[in-house]
Amino acid sequence: MKLFRIRGGVHPDDRKTLSASQPIVTLPMPELLHIPVQQHIGAAAQPAVRRGQIVRKGDLLARNQGAISAPVHAPTSGRIMGIGNFPANHPSGLSVRTITLKPDGEDRWTDKLTPCDDPFALEPAEVAQRVADAGIVGMGGATFPSAVKLNLRDRYRLHTLVINGAECEPYLTCDDRLMQENAAEVIDGIRIMAHALGVSRTLIGIENNKPDAQRLMREAAQAFDGVEVVGLPTRYPMGSEKHLVQTLTGRETPARALTADIGIVVHNVATAYAVHEALRLGYPLVERTVTVSGGAVKNPANLRVLIGTPVSSLLDYCGGTVEEPARMISGGPMMGQPLPSTRVPIVKGSNGVLALTGKETASRPEGACIRCASCVNACPCGLLPLEMAARAKVGDLDGTVKIGLMDCVACGSCSYVCPSNIPLVQYFNYAKGELAARQRSKHKQLETKRLAEQRTARMEEQKRKKREQMEKRKREAAEAKRKKAAAAAQTEANA
Repeated sequence: MKLFRIRGGVHPDDRKTLSASQPIVTLPMPELLHIPVQQHIGAAAQPAVRRGQIVRKGDLLARNQGAISAPVHAPTSGRIMGIGNFPANHPSGLSVRTITLKPDGEDRWTDKLTPCDDPFALEPAEVAQRVADAGIVGMGGATFPSAVKLNLRDRYRLHTLVINGAECEPYLTCDDRLMQENAAEVIDGIRIMAHALGVSRTLIGIENNKPDAQRLMREAAQAFDGVEVVGLPTRYPMGSEKHLVQTLTGRETPARALTADIGIVVHNVATAYAVHEALRLGYPLVERTVTVSGGAVKNPANLRVLIGTPVSSLLDYCGGTVEEPARMISGGPMMGQPLPSTRVPIVKGSNGVLALTGKETASRPEGACIRCASCVNACPCGLLPLEMAARAKVGDLDGTVKIGLMDCVACGSCSYVCPSNIPLVQYFNYAKGELAARQRSKHKQLETKRLAEQRTARMEEQKRKKREQMEKRKREAAEAKRKKAAAAAQTEANA
């Protein structure tokens, strides 16, 4: 199959050999699970349990709220110990609303499972609803509720499903192992999603540094028409959604648009596996595969982990660290986020835990720009990273937007190649965060104004009703007085 060249990108040392040969192992049950109610993009789920309640594996813990949201389910059976704030798996380390569950060790499934022998006999809307009920989100790290994507058939003319098996981030091997060990289940989930989307063509992109995954996925897919496994060049960020689509189809997604605008939907291989489990077995998303790696980890591994498991439990199972890590990261080293603490839990979007040594991070002080244009050449989006960073430094956020900030995919290629070690992508993340905060503040002001206007209207309505009641009472009193006078006059006349 012909591939199409994309601009930019880099070739970082992938260091996947640390864990690539490690089969997926199920992590022993931790003593406590801390399950945040917000593990997806969109509105946080609303807790549906109370302290002291006994739950079984798969029971609903928190109900989704609004159109962009996902429910949260119990990863195992046990007792709810509390609902409160707990440090989030986020660089800020701020606390978020979290349900704490103490496992009973029996791991009993709920009796509310709804498996399906033939998902292809279901209506597409029913498939999407079951995916929504299972709380499945994009497991490549985006955490966008998957059912929302499966319902795009109602708004767009779709023709192709693209499956992201690139796993282009260094160190990470969990998708590679999942495709090797569960190829049939992943292909089944992919076909179910294609059925829900109503598309007849599916392309599965896998980088060429995963030959075993390519071979096993081809063998699993060969019996099905319209499903093709495609080898991709090993080049970061090949797993970026828009660049993956362009490489496979030659179609470029317009700025600020979705791939659905050109008829294509993208999902991750781990998401496909979760869809298989939800439709075939009735299992909600309560666990995922995580790579634990880095030079400081004693025994790198790929682990199947319950959602809510503390990061420290993963590191302990891997034998701890051989030296004090210079940096702890959730996800890959290019787009991952610093871990504020090993107390934080694994969430639906966690695909890696990295403990990197000082040699691996090779941190150097920031220098002055030498105008080499390496960042421009490396940017896969065709942007001017140095110019955007310069504007962000002086607070010209609107200026950064004008020259393409919102088209930046934050892949970090520019920072990687910068000889002056300028943390370019951090400037962009800062600018995006500030813009998001401004937008939230603006929305808050508009909401306050709307509520004030509603209150004024409500008060005016109350005054109007009160006036009408008073006038009514006056009319009734006058009528009663008139009737009384008439009765008195009649009595007097009769006398």
